[in-house]
Amino acid sequence: MDWDDLKPKPKPGIALGEDLKSLSVAELEARIAALQGEIERVKGELAAKKAHEAAAAAVFKR
Repeated sequence: MDWDDLKPKPKPGIALGEDLKSLSVAELEARIAALQGEIERVKGELAAKKAHEAAAAAVFKR
Protein backbone atom coordinates (compact mmCIF):
# COMPACT_ATOMS: atom_id res chain seq x y z
CA MET A 1 0.00 0.00 0.00
CA ASP A 2 1.26 3.44 -0.92
CA TRP A 3 0.76 6.48 1.34
CA ASP A 4 -0.71 8.34 -1.62
CA ASP A 5 -3.57 5.85 -1.64
CA LEU A 6 -4.64 7.12 1.79
CA LYS A 7 -5.09 10.72 0.66
CA PRO A 8 -8.70 11.72 0.05
CA LYS A 9 -9.56 12.10 -3.59
CA PRO A 10 -10.38 15.68 -4.58
CA LYS A 11 -14.06 16.33 -5.18
CA PRO A 12 -14.93 17.29 -8.71
CA GLY A 13 -15.90 20.92 -8.60
CA ILE A 14 -16.50 23.88 -10.77
CA ALA A 15 -13.50 24.93 -12.78
CA LEU A 16 -13.48 28.51 -13.97
CA GLY A 17 -13.11 28.78 -17.73
CA GLU A 18 -14.41 25.25 -18.25
CA ASP A 19 -16.18 24.55 -21.57
CA LEU A 20 -19.91 24.90 -20.94
CA LYS A 21 -21.20 23.63 -24.29
CA SER A 22 -21.66 20.06 -23.10
CA LEU A 23 -23.67 21.00 -19.99
CA SER A 24 -27.45 20.74 -19.90
CA VAL A 25 -29.78 23.57 -18.90
CA ALA A 26 -30.22 22.00 -15.46
CA GLU A 27 -26.47 21.64 -15.02
CA LEU A 28 -25.92 25.27 -16.02
CA GLU A 29 -28.61 26.42 -13.56
CA ALA A 30 -27.03 24.33 -10.80
CA ARG A 31 -23.64 25.81 -11.65
CA ILE A 32 -25.05 29.35 -11.39
CA ALA A 33 -26.62 28.54 -8.02
CA ALA A 34 -23.37 27.08 -6.71
CA LEU A 35 -21.36 30.08 -7.90
CA GLN A 36 -23.86 32.53 -6.38
CA GLY A 37 -23.61 30.65 -3.09
CA GLU A 38 -19.83 30.87 -3.24
CA ILE A 39 -20.01 34.61 -4.00
CA GLU A 40 -22.18 35.15 -0.92
CA ARG A 41 -19.79 33.09 1.21
CA VAL A 42 -16.82 35.14 0.01
CA LYS A 43 -18.70 38.42 0.57
CA GLY A 44 -19.44 37.34 4.14
CA GLU A 45 -15.80 36.55 4.82
CA LEU A 46 -14.73 39.85 3.24
CA ALA A 47 -17.16 41.79 5.43
CA ALA A 48 -15.87 40.03 8.54
CA LYS A 49 -12.25 40.80 7.63
CA LYS A 50 -13.06 44.45 6.92
CA ALA A 51 -14.82 44.74 10.29
CA HIS A 52 -11.82 43.17 12.01
CA GLU A 53 -9.48 45.52 10.16
CA ALA A 54 -11.58 48.56 11.14
CA ALA A 55 -11.63 47.47 14.78
CA ALA A 56 -7.86 47.06 14.80
CA ALA A 57 -7.39 50.45 13.15
CA ALA A 58 -9.63 52.06 15.77
CA VAL A 59 -7.56 50.57 18.60
CA PHE A 60 -4.25 51.74 17.19
CA LYS A 61 -5.45 55.25 16.29
CA ARG A 62 -6.12 56.13 19.93
